[in-house]
Amino acid sequence: MINPHQELIQGVVPVPTQSLAGVYAAALTPLKADFSVDLEAIPPLLAFYARRGCHGALLLGTTGEGPSLAPEERIALYHAAQQVRQEYPEFRLLAGTGTPSLEESAALTRAAFDCGYDAVVVLPPYYFRKATEEGLLAWFKKIIERAVPSDGALFGYHIPGVSGVPLSLDFLSRLKDIYPRRFVGIKDSSGDANHAEQLGATFGDEFTVLTGNDHLFSFAIENGAAGCITALANLVSPGLRRVWEAHQRGKNDPETQTQLDAWRSLLEQYPPFAPTLKALISHLHGFPLWPVRPPLVALSDSDTEEIIAKIGGLPPAVATENLLKHFDDKTPQADVDQ
Repeated sequence: MINPHQELIQGVVPVPTQSLAGVYAAALTPLKADFSVDLEAIPPLLAFYARRGCHGALLLGTTGEGPSLAPEERIALYHAAQQVRQEYPEFRLLAGTGTPSLEESAALTRAAFDCGYDAVVVLPPYYFRKATEEGLLAWFKKIIERAVPSDGALFGYHIPGVSGVPLSLDFLSRLKDIYPRRFVGIKDSSGDANHAEQLGATFGDEFTVLTGNDHLFSFAIENGAAGCITALANLVSPGLRRVWEAHQRGKNDPETQTQLDAWRSLLEQYPPFAPTLKALISHLHGFPLWPVRPPLVALSDSDTEEIIAKIGGLPPAVATENLLKHFDDKTPQADVDQ
């Protein structure tokens, strides 16, 4: 029996989901002293990610303080981010659009695609932690049907430790069966190696899995993941890109992965990540010391001094651009500092 909600794909060449494979930064959101969004600072930040090996960036995810921004602020940011493509036309833009509101999530998703974004990454309606799987399925179906164009791509955002709403393998399979072209993958921020392995065993390369945990990057790719979206990419994207490139050649890079592990272990000592990363990207790369919006608070001066001192003992190679000079793909590297 034909499912009446099944996407009609006869005569249409499906968009290959692995076209969105790669290394993505979970982008910070620059803010001014009054906590308003610094729109002019967004294109230079995204260009920084591009120069350092990122294929793209996720705007307004957890690291980007997405839930703290109003819809009109988010949409203004979507527009501002487009400017990075004047310098890096191949740079991919992903937008975090999930909120507990169905209408708001659909409107933000439409706005992102209207701005030419490559994909959206959608949290489940996290306020409703007791929602049934049938309810979640109905919610995501409405988002896709109302807001994702026929050539658009939607990722689920699996971060149960924060959202409180897990996206089960059965749920993912059901939604993928209904929307095989538009529901393309998942950002897996569970930090669960077993889950990473199960995703690969269940979906193979027919589903784009982007891990959110740097510790699991090599393991996830070995189990079918297509790349990563991580907070640590703000600092060590050259190392992440090196691991990704090695796997594209059928090889491993355990040395670089070990270095990434050291950086991630340090970052995990100073949660939440947004204020810590804003302090570090300012200190290490000369960006302004952007504030975070309440309820988050800035990293204390003492913690900032402490983590900076600890960084001095970490392997520096994964954070330096000279790892990128041998890469040969569409990510521009001509102006990388050597």
